[in-house]
Amino acid sequence: MRAFFGASLVFLGPALLMAQTSALATGSARAPGHAAIPAPAQSATPAAAKPATPLPAAVPAQPPQVEDSKVGFSYSLPADWQLVAPTPVRKATEPFPDLATAKKGDACIETEFTAKRGSPASVVVVTALPFACYGHTMKASDLGSLGAGAVEGLERTFSAHDSVQGNYTLGGHTIWIERAKGTPKGHEKVSFVFETVCTVLAGGAVCWMTAAADWNSLHDFEQAPVTLDGQRFAALVPVNAFVGSPK
Repeated sequence: MRAFFGASLVFLGPALLMAQTSALATGSARAPGHAAIPAPAQSATPAAAKPATPLPAAVPAQPPQVEDSKVGFSYSLPADWQLVAPTPVRKATEPFPDLATAKKGDACIETEFTAKRGSPASVVVVTALPFACYGHTMKASDLGSLGAGAVEGLERTFSAHDSVQGNYTLGGHTIWIERAKGTPKGHEKVSFVFETVCTVLAGGAVCWMTAAADWNSLHDFEQAPVTLDGQRFAALVPVNAFVGSPK
């Protein structure tokens, strides 16, 4: 269980750095030595005007969202967040497929959702551990063990400090939460607030994680609507989740 949480937070580091690189790569800089293509010369005799083609109606952006019926949750962010496509995983070719070992244990961890926004990019990652794959269930009393891997996982990728923990309930679900400040190792000029929220549902354990570069991103992460085992809540994190706050 501790390994699950630690592995989840280890993934957050590469996701954050990938989002930062992607944000820089989308700039509109022109390669040196390449002049702009000149516009074609206009004819002395103007051509007959063509009727204007109406522009298609703008399609409103869809909010990034995830819904997992196996574990039993859903979660969505505002439409100005951008989904990050999962990295393709190469599958080894088995000479005897019938002898291949099925997933079990920590191999059952699924990264179900990654989204980013802004520059420097804030990132949200959602991971889940289906009990049907894992081999046994967990209880609310196991949340402490899940949370114990947070510091270990963060320290592999981030320099974190001023962490605080809390517990709250949504309906009949006990929620564990931790918040800290810090920077990615090797990128100390960029500061973030890290927040992790975990709970145990009927079908599995799930953790929501963010590296928020600004208050609005942290607010979006916390106030996003969530469904837990069929119960819908207006926000993932209530305003009274922490007794104290980071210094």
